Amino acid sequence: MMAQRALPNPYADYDKSLATGYFDTAGRLTPEFTQRLNNKIRELLQQMERGLRSADPQDCTAYTGWAGIALLYLHLYDVYGDPAYLQVAHEYVKKSLSCLTRRSITFLCGDAGPLAVAAVVYHKLQNQKQSEDCITRLLHLHKLDPRVPDELLYGRMGYLYALIFVNRHFRDEKIPQSHIQQPGLGVSQVKLHNTVKPSVDYVCQLKFPSGNYPPCINDTRDLLIHWCHGAPGVVYMLIQAYKVFGEQQYLNDALQCAEVIWQHGLLKKGYGLCHGTAGNAYSFLALYNLTQNMKYLYRACKFAEWCLSYGQHGCRTPDTPFSLFEGMAGTIYFLADLLVPTKAKFPAFEL
Repeated sequence: MMAQRALPNPYADYDKSLATGYFDTAGRLTPEFTQRLNNKIRELLQQMERGLRSADPQDCTAYTGWAGIALLYLHLYDVYGDPAYLQVAHEYVKKSLSCLTRRSITFLCGDAGPLAVAAVVYHKLQNQKQSEDCITRLLHLHKLDPRVPDELLYGRMGYLYALIFVNRHFRDEKIPQSHIQQPGLGVSQVKLHNTVKPSVDYVCQLKFPSGNYPPCINDTRDLLIHWCHGAPGVVYMLIQAYKVFGEQQYLNDALQCAEVIWQHGLLKKGYGLCHGTAGNAYSFLALYNLTQNMKYLYRACKFAEWCLSYGQHGCRTPDTPFSLFEGMAGTIYFLADLLVPTKAKFPAFEL
C-alpha cells in the first residue's frame, strides 16, 4: 500500500565509490555538490518569492504562513552569515506580527511561533527593545486553557518549543526555567520510567511488519511515510528513547524505519517537510548524526538530489505551495541544512 503514495526509488543504495561524488571520508560535502545545492537554493528562493505574492496575507503561522518564511531566512542567515537574509527575515516577521491568530499558543500553528522568531530576529538586529517586547508577549501566552492537548502542533509541547527556541538562540536563560516548568516539563526519573518509557514501548508495539507505524491508534493501513504520519516522525522518538534508556531495540527499530523511508520515501505528495521528500530526508540526517554511518548521509544526499529536480517528478502541488511545512520554503531549508550535515535539525521540531 505504501507504494501507492510514493514514486519508485531509482537510486542505488550506499556504496563508498558512489558516495565520493557527494562527500569525502570525513563527511564533508564536495565542492561540486555544495555548488549544486547553493545554485538550487538561489533558484528556488527566487521562485518562492514570486509565488509568495499570492500567499494568504493573514496567515501568521510558522507552519504555512509568514513566520515560517521568516524562520527560513533566519536559518539562511545562520548558514551563510549574509546580513541581507536577516533583513528579509525582519520583513516577514513584521508581516507575521501584524496578523496573529489570538487563538492558538503553539510554535507551528499559533502565536508563539511568530513571537519567538521575531524575538530572535530583533535580537540579532540589535533591537533589544522590540525583542524584549516579543518575549513579554510570548510569556503572557502561558495562561493555557486547561483543555489544551499536550502535543506539538496545537498543544503544550508547541508552546514549550517556542520558549526553548528563544533560549537556544539567546544562548542564555532568557526565558526563566521557572516559567518553562509551569506547563509541567520537569520529569522525574520515576515518571520517566513509569510513564514515559511504557508509552514509548506502546508506540513500538504498534509497528507494522514493514517497519512503518500507523498514523493513529486502530488504523491498520500501512500507507503513510510522512514526518506527520509514520516512520519518518517516529524515528526521533526512537532515537531519543535510545539515548535516554540505552536499549538497543530502540535503535534497531529506528534503523528499520530508515529502510522503509529509503524504499518508499520519495513521495507523490511533493518535496516538503510535513509530508514530502525533504522531511523524510531529515530522518537520515538524524541517524547519521547518531551513528556516524555514512550510509545515512549518502541517503540524505540522494533525497536532496531528488529535490534538486524540484517539480519534475509529477508530484502533487501542495495547498500552500511556497510555505515552510507544506511547500518550497521547507525544501530550501533542508537543502541549506544539508550543507553542514552535523548541524542539521528538523525545523520547529528538533533543538
